[in-house]
Amino acid sequence: MSKRAEALAELISRPDIGAEEIAAHLDALPLGKQVAAARTLSGRRIQRSLWNKVEGTPRIRVRDMVPLDYDPMRPVIFHGKNSLPAFTEFQKICCRPPAAQAADVLWGYNETTIKTMVGPGYYVCHDTESSPLGGAAFDYRELPAAHPAGWPEIRPNSAGLSRFVYNGMVDYMRRVSQSVFIGSATRREREMGSYFVVVRDLG
Repeated sequence: MSKRAEALAELISRPDIGAEEIAAHLDALPLGKQVAAARTLSGRRIQRSLWNKVEGTPRIRVRDMVPLDYDPMRPVIFHGKNSLPAFTEFQKICCRPPAAQAADVLWGYNETTIKTMVGPGYYVCHDTESSPLGGAAFDYRELPAAHPAGWPEIRPNSAGLSRFVYNGMVDYMRRVSQSVFIGSATRREREMGSYFVVVRDLG
């Protein structure tokens, strides 16, 4: 791992470093090293610090996460690292719906090593007009109407073990850099103290 990737956690920990410096650091890295840097952010403390540092950055919308002109039903991968004690690496895989089917939203699911046990965790990502937590959200209370070929079957998040992981959850998002975002998980509009960082890969 490069020193620049390892340096991200140090930057976040420094009280004299703000969101602009963190964004510049990440934007200077190629995609692979951005993913490596994001995956050095282990645990709740460092991810919560990053969440708080970017609180004042411009409010994002779905179109900031995946461009409006991105082909419908073409997958976009967000490589992720969460703040949980185990199973910390994952991918959020999204697509834009067919133009005639939905407005400015994303459909998607979670690719994890425990997907066969807890389910794919399908969601709809949409803009949030009034929440102070973030401008776009992965909403597990809503399910896509369809999915691209090769994706797992859509299952309700209230079924099986999914209900303990995804049911009723909404992840609010803030921008860290051009391709890096951080989320805070909520239930019933209350933050759970659980965070995750994702790096967008447009392919």
